[in-house]
Amino acid sequence: MPAASCDSPLEDIEDIVSREDSKPHDRYFSRKSIVPKVRIRNTQKCLQEEDDPPNDSTIPGIQKIWIRTWGCSHNNSDGEYMAGQLAAYGYKITENPSEADLWLLNSCTVKNPAEDHFRNSIKKAQEEDKKVVLAGCVPQAQPRQDYLKGLSIIGVQQIDRVVEVVEETIKGHSVRLLGQKKSNGKRLGGARLDLPKIRKNPLIEIISINTGCLNACTYCKTKHARGNLASYPIDELVDRAKQSFQEGVCEIWLTSEDTGAYGRDIGTDLPTLLWKLVEVIPEGAMLRVGMTNPPYILEHLEEMAKILNHPRVYAFLHIPVQSASDSVLMEMKREYCVADFKQVVDFLKEKVPGITIATDIICGFPGETDQDFQDTMKLVEDYKFPSLFINQFYPRPGTPAAKMQQVPAHVKKQRTKDLSQLFHSYNPYDHKVLVPKNPMFMGKMVEVDIYESGKHFMKGQPVSNAKVYTPSISKPLAKGEVSGLTEEFRHVLENGSRTKGNMSAETLEEPLGSKIGVLWALQDGGLKTLSVGLLLLALLIAFFMKTSQ
Repeated sequence: MPAASCDSPLEDIEDIVSREDSKPHDRYFSRKSIVPKVRIRNTQKCLQEEDDPPNDSTIPGIQKIWIRTWGCSHNNSDGEYMAGQLAAYGYKITENPSEADLWLLNSCTVKNPAEDHFRNSIKKAQEEDKKVVLAGCVPQAQPRQDYLKGLSIIGVQQIDRVVEVVEETIKGHSVRLLGQKKSNGKRLGGARLDLPKIRKNPLIEIISINTGCLNACTYCKTKHARGNLASYPIDELVDRAKQSFQEGVCEIWLTSEDTGAYGRDIGTDLPTLLWKLVEVIPEGAMLRVGMTNPPYILEHLEEMAKILNHPRVYAFLHIPVQSASDSVLMEMKREYCVADFKQVVDFLKEKVPGITIATDIICGFPGETDQDFQDTMKLVEDYKFPSLFINQFYPRPGTPAAKMQQVPAHVKKQRTKDLSQLFHSYNPYDHKVLVPKNPMFMGKMVEVDIYESGKHFMKGQPVSNAKVYTPSISKPLAKGEVSGLTEEFRHVLENGSRTKGNMSAETLEEPLGSKIGVLWALQDGGLKTLSVGLLLLALLIAFFMKTSQ
């Protein structure tokens, strides 16, 4: 593959300058002995050369990019933001990987199979001579893995700089941005929420309310990538929701590694945020709360029950139990016991009629006995969870659980199979409805007559002459249309120019060399390259002159 490689990781754009390259100090002083010469120009030949760029020239901003995302809603939201920024700057986002010039692979590190798919995609991209940019939790957690060597990486908190990384990668450079967003020394939730994005579903807005968590689960690799809890301020989240509704969204999904822990780092909590969001949800539009661990939701059960009963909030909550054995939970360092989980579920089922509780279970965690597993089976049999995520345990490199005594592979597989059979033995979805696939029903509410039910569904036929209700307050964006274009981005697009955008406070703390950039301006079909780093270059020259004295 044509991308440059190196022995050590590159942490930022300035790292594309190799040790063999001449330094600004050397280039500056070498010019003292240069004597200008006058030569006669062939005017006709010169004009032709200016009109036709060299065959090997690369013009960033006109390439096609294919984006593949694995994993959770948080990762999907990051992928939408990266797609939006690239599209806003002129790149074409394609759904056809074969026609793409560059593959942006947004990874998940939760389980081995997800990373295997990620690794295989990298190999395929290299075989097809595609440029590659890596994102997500895998390279953030372990950037020094051999199969990542020489490839560009955009960190989970650096997605607002994806355009820079893509540009340099297209030029043949290898760039890595893995730093954390900070303000006054305090870690932030991540990139700005008002960045452009392309929603996979124009009717659904995924909002990450915080990154990281407060736990230290022994099996979890995501912690290595997302870190400790860092929450977005309430006003920024409410503003993002308002903007989404103005763009025709009729459903908001709140996501994070643990929504229940939201706000503990900034002096607030999840119920406070939810009540503020409910105030701005239009009639008919809905709010869905993402995954929360039992310890943090226990403190807010009364308020959460009130919120989940609100007509504009789905009566749904995802609460992972992972195991019904206290000894296994202790080895996992889950910081709750089975009784805590049951208390949360029992309370919500009593106070929120018809609530859907989803949960996760890991089969074959190190040290899990037959009795431990039977306790878990009984929990599922008693509660008959309508949504159950069954996961065979995979030891993730670098986690404490990977060093524990492992349950034999055939035992893990059998337990996974037994639990799956139990789940399929009952019918939890007798309240779900499928209607004929009619484009006019998308994002709308319609009355139906139910005529068939199954394990995972009920089928309904729209009632004749029934009123179709539209909850959106404005027309939804078209599929693939860029959302959230701020005045900053609109100004860039309207003037036909592209810049690297504003640098955050965190960026300004990086080495000065990373700020030397190029402004590409497309005017009348011609390409003009203008330096936006002249002042910084002068400062660098002055610095090297001073240090050489």
